[in-house]
Amino acid sequence: MPSFEFSRWDGSQEFRSLSADAVFDKISEHLIEYGDYILRQLENLDERDAELIKLLVKEGYLEKDEEGKFTVATRGIRRIENKALEELFAIQRKDAPGKHATNFKGAGQIRHDDSKPYAFGDPVANLNLHETLKNAIHREARASGGRATVDPTRPVVNLREEDFVVYETEYQASCATVLLLDMSGSMARYGKYYHAKKVALALSALVRGRYSEDSLKIIGFYTYASPLTERTLLHSAPKPVSILDSRVMMRVPLDNPPEFVPEHFTNIQAGLKFARDHLRRQNAVNKQIICITDGEPTAHLESRDLVLMYPPSERTARATLQEVKACVTAGIEISTFALIEDYFYLGLMNFVDQMARIGQGLAIYCTAGELSGFVLDSFVKGRRTRRRLG
Repeated sequence: MPSFEFSRWDGSQEFRSLSADAVFDKISEHLIEYGDYILRQLENLDERDAELIKLLVKEGYLEKDEEGKFTVATRGIRRIENKALEELFAIQRKDAPGKHATNFKGAGQIRHDDSKPYAFGDPVANLNLHETLKNAIHREARASGGRATVDPTRPVVNLREEDFVVYETEYQASCATVLLLDMSGSMARYGKYYHAKKVALALSALVRGRYSEDSLKIIGFYTYASPLTERTLLHSAPKPVSILDSRVMMRVPLDNPPEFVPEHFTNIQAGLKFARDHLRRQNAVNKQIICITDGEPTAHLESRDLVLMYPPSERTARATLQEVKACVTAGIEISTFALIEDYFYLGLMNFVDQMARIGQGLAIYCTAGELSGFVLDSFVKGRRTRRRLG
């Protein structure tokens, strides 16, 4: 439980003098870190602070759901995502966002630094007028013995089909991405989930605003795995640790689970399987999984049973790596970002290395604060499958 009281202020913050935008930005920072606990706290504000919340509702940042509880409205979600994206680009300014560039030629973005002679079927809208006129003038000069002559009564350059030059176009492949977000109990430490969630929010804004033909699915994995919408992502938080035993071995029948199942374990296998099933239904040329985690897998599926094992076991690792192979067979590339905060993470590094070798993908080790720059670089440059057209 977070150790602060949202409604109490010491006066130095001058909270009430802020604009509605600034007030919402302050609330959203806590919301990213602590999830919907913050929204529940809004119900308990004193009268003066409650007036600020009414203002946020009026401005369209907050709203109440069918149960009368506060939730973030669409305008608020967009503001949070866009601010997260601005911060992400501030960290990684060296790479222009651009598009997912490939080496293919064909219908796509115009490349003004690359032209070619006109061929039947090329769009005239891509005409390189400068090079076209230059070709016509040179042709007429050659025809007149080396000097171009222009009739002052008819100052027109006669264009022929052979003169036309059009800008080359660059084929741009669509990409379907699944972001796997670790929601296990350990992600609550060192601000790891806070930074990982910001990356997810920023990628949502990036895909929506700049890669409109791409798709992004966010899936949280813990003891289980489940999809996260923009709103449930914003409300999410790491699963609280509910058992403190030094050794755990549990088998949970999924068809008849017990009333209590601890949710703070790390089921990378379930996340990968969910991602693979989703990407199988996508028509995109390129498919990739970006996995952000801070621990070795401690949960896996065996038929219709869920197996929880701590400390991490070879049995769970084998089941997870088998799912990595299934993803590779399906043509999906996997980039894994391991959040390393101290030397206790050697086991995680070894496991992520195995994922990279089997999946022929990326393995990146970084702290939570470094995560955003690395993920942006991986997503924009994209380790894409190159496939020659035609």
